[in-house]
Amino acid sequence: MKKETNSPYIINSISELHRLLELPKPKHPLVSVINLNEIKCHFDESIKSFVYNFYSVCTKKDFKGKLKYGQNYYDFDEGIMTFFSPGQVISTVVDEDIALSGIWLVIHPDFIQNYALAKNIKDYGFFSYAVNEALHLSDKEEAMITDIMQNIDTEYCSIIDGFSQDVILSHIELLLNYSNRFYNRQFITRKNASNDLLSNLEKLLLDYFNGNKVQEFGLPTVLYISEQLNVSPNYLSDMLRSLTGQSTQQHIHDKLIEKAKEILTTTSLSVSEIAYQLGFEYPQSFSKLFKSKTNFSPLEFKNSFN
Repeated sequence: MKKETNSPYIINSISELHRLLELPKPKHPLVSVINLNEIKCHFDESIKSFVYNFYSVCTKKDFKGKLKYGQNYYDFDEGIMTFFSPGQVISTVVDEDIALSGIWLVIHPDFIQNYALAKNIKDYGFFSYAVNEALHLSDKEEAMITDIMQNIDTEYCSIIDGFSQDVILSHIELLLNYSNRFYNRQFITRKNASNDLLSNLEKLLLDYFNGNKVQEFGLPTVLYISEQLNVSPNYLSDMLRSLTGQSTQQHIHDKLIEKAKEILTTTSLSVSEIAYQLGFEYPQSFSKLFKSKTNFSPLEFKNSFN
């Protein structure tokens, strides 16, 4: 099995995944529960990255080596939980003597079609987090997640009938809801790291609006901000909501309004000139945003200080 080193190996089906891992055929073509300790750790050196065209939820613990995805190593050795959505490129470097332990749940998008989860799964932002933003579970949380995973495995190994899909999906939804709760807990318990990220965000926005970047590049985007902070956009927004109640976009707008107020009250520039200076293509867009944030139009705000 040969592949160009700079081209990811695309895995479209769960059956193909089982074949590559040298596992027995899956009991269901669209969903599988894989025990990591059953996987033999040998890798084709010609394959440097993979694309999984299905959802992946994985718990890993008791590492005897290191795992690296992209440029990021895991920063914790036990109770790690990761999530991937279809189409993400995963590059993996594994120590030769690694011993894997944990459970890997893979779900083909077709399995959740015609169910509410097909739409709602997009609301779980952690499917787009970077791997170094993995969920770190306490012993109690890990036990709860393991129980749910085992319930899914039990149903998966049972004889398929008219209720199998409904039951498995209900367990998957429970798993995702608990994961959502535990991520919000993590934002709080890792408050020092989160506060550092928030401080860096504030400095980044301050430098952006006080420098020439806003005139040169326009308004900063959520993607730009997250790249500068070395986190994924969804993780950054979810973390900020947990700490401040506001998304990244709202933080950008707040800093923008602060700068707009400063210019309105210290210069004789017109509203249109200020709008262009702040990166707006149309002054009406600036005026609409300013009024939504302050209940005043820019001109009303400016006149109130005169």
